[in-house]
Amino acid sequence: MQANTTVRDLYVDLLTRAIANTIYEDPSMDPWHQATYDGATRTEGRDWPRSAHSMAGMERLQNLQRLVQLTLDEHIPGDYIETGVWRGGCCILMRGVLAANGVSDRCVYVADSFEGLPPPKPEMFPADAKDKHHTHPELAIGVDQVKANFDKYGLLDSQVVFVKGFFEHTLPKLAAKSFALIRLDGDMYQSTIEALDALYPKLSVGGYCVIDDYGAVPGCRKAVEDYLRREHIEAQIIRIDWTGAYWQKR
Repeated sequence: MQANTTVRDLYVDLLTRAIANTIYEDPSMDPWHQATYDGATRTEGRDWPRSAHSMAGMERLQNLQRLVQLTLDEHIPGDYIETGVWRGGCCILMRGVLAANGVSDRCVYVADSFEGLPPPKPEMFPADAKDKHHTHPELAIGVDQVKANFDKYGLLDSQVVFVKGFFEHTLPKLAAKSFALIRLDGDMYQSTIEALDALYPKLSVGGYCVIDDYGAVPGCRKAVEDYLRREHIEAQIIRIDWTGAYWQKR
């Protein structure tokens, strides 16, 4: 522990480790890790944990808490949102950073179908033609379970706004006027482009856009590239780990 470590730092660090469950080391439940726990794999966010509240891994979680803290330190206006939340871990972390800073005038939007991913629409989004995410029932976590997960950390309150439904129907209707950070974890081309269309115009200058699946899912990466090209946006994309990436809006 460094000499200048604060109570806030200790809380956020412990919260991050709890969300990734590097403390009790629950095994994976995906078909490629044979129900084992491996510290490096969990740090990199390459497994689907059996109990942990996020599969993002320590590197992406630590990056997220750092970016949220930066938006507060730099007074970037707006709320926070994740699109595609699974068990809610990243949103719990964002709410926890707000709590650790005593911030009571910003909200965290928790946007998901809470029914899993939609089947691909290849006629509209050819990049999703072979996408299989909708065939994994373990990716469908109900809204009541996500609320219960928030409550386990003492972070379920009026600053947490649940947005239930598929993005094409819900995101364009959000009441939030601006965002300091948007985190997109919809896996598919469709989910990513719909989130960018609805949310990026509301992202404050100086705010951050985080893409969870930029490296792992070609369709997601193509959606980002298509959006930036179409909107004539020059973005300095920074890689977080093997899949996560982000940039700051200028």
